[in-house]
Amino acid sequence: MKWIELNDINQLGEIATASQTRAQIIFKHSTQCNISADALAEMNRFEGEAWYLDLLAHRDISNQIAEQFQIRHQSPQVLIIKNNEVVYHESHWRIKAELVQEAAAS
Repeated sequence: MKWIELNDINQLGEIATASQTRAQIIFKHSTQCNISADALAEMNRFEGEAWYLDLLAHRDISNQIAEQFQIRHQSPQVLIIKNNEVVYHESHWRIKAELVQEAAAS
C-alpha cells in the first residue's frame, strides 16, 4: 500500500482530474476510533495507492468531499472515484481490501 496524504482541500481538484484516467481511492480515517483502526489495517492489505485523509485534522476536506462527490460522510470510509464520480463506497467493518481492489480494477 502506498498512501498519499490528503491534507489540502485543493488536492480534491487533482483527484477529480486524475479520476478521468485512473480510479482514485480515498480512505477517510479517524485516528481516535477503534473501528477506523481496523479499517486502516484492512486497507493496508490493498495493493496500490490511495489518498489518506486524517478526519480529525482535516474535517473541512471531508465535508468538501461529501459536497463535491454527493456522498454522505461516514467514518471510516473508502471511496473510489472514476470520471469525477463515486463508483464505490463503503464504511466501517464493511471495508475490505479485496473488494476495494476489485472495484478499483473494474
